[in-house]
Amino acid sequence: MSFGLAGGEVLCLLGPNGGGKTTLFKTILRLLAPRRGRVAVDGESVGGWSRGRLARVFGYVPQAQLGVFPFTVADVVLMGRTAHVGPFATPSRRDRAVAEEMLGVLGVGHLSARPYTEISGGERQLTLIARALAQEPAILVMDEPTASLDFGNQVRVLGEIEQLARRGIAVMLSTHDPDHAFLCGDRVALLHQGRLASLGPPAEVITRESLREVYGVEVAVTEVQGADGRRARVCVPSIGPSAR
Repeated sequence: MSFGLAGGEVLCLLGPNGGGKTTLFKTILRLLAPRRGRVAVDGESVGGWSRGRLARVFGYVPQAQLGVFPFTVADVVLMGRTAHVGPFATPSRRDRAVAEEMLGVLGVGHLSARPYTEISGGERQLTLIARALAQEPAILVMDEPTASLDFGNQVRVLGEIEQLARRGIAVMLSTHDPDHAFLCGDRVALLHQGRLASLGPPAEVITRESLREVYGVEVAVTEVQGADGRRARVCVPSIGPSAR
């Protein structure tokens, strides 16, 4: 099955561990060669693209990592301009201005002088998103951007993802929480056993039957009213003896 991703759209990848999410990301980012088919941008295969051209189109946000070297937050974000800087050049005034702007967009400008290794997990994740945005990508690939974050930081990151889509960026993210797909996803790709099991709007893809098939658990999908007044679907799993 083929699928596309439009500017301003959020596509959420759901699936169990080993379901193929990471493999799909690596294939899209050309870290793995496709076994069949191709990855194309505006109809053009990326197979022959240089690494620099790929980096100017695709931004990648890994799971928040502690880091080893105490680079400042500003320096980490400035690294996102590497795709636009020559091999023997230094960052220009514009490169620094773009990095500073992205720090502001993600609300971490006040951390610019802080060592990346000394900020919280949520702040590190926002810094990595700012670094990817400094590349000025058209497509943003995010590997479980809310993993290991507390509830408050999960909500903040999901809110930022929604804002990125409003800026016209195409966002593809993986998550283990179906509720996150309901909150910020325009479409959901459900992966199972290395294949695309289902693709479509969250309300059509995330159902009691599909979650039972993919995860082997009983889940009720219901609708609630959020704090902002919007109606939202949520998944309520059964953890009692009848669920096993």
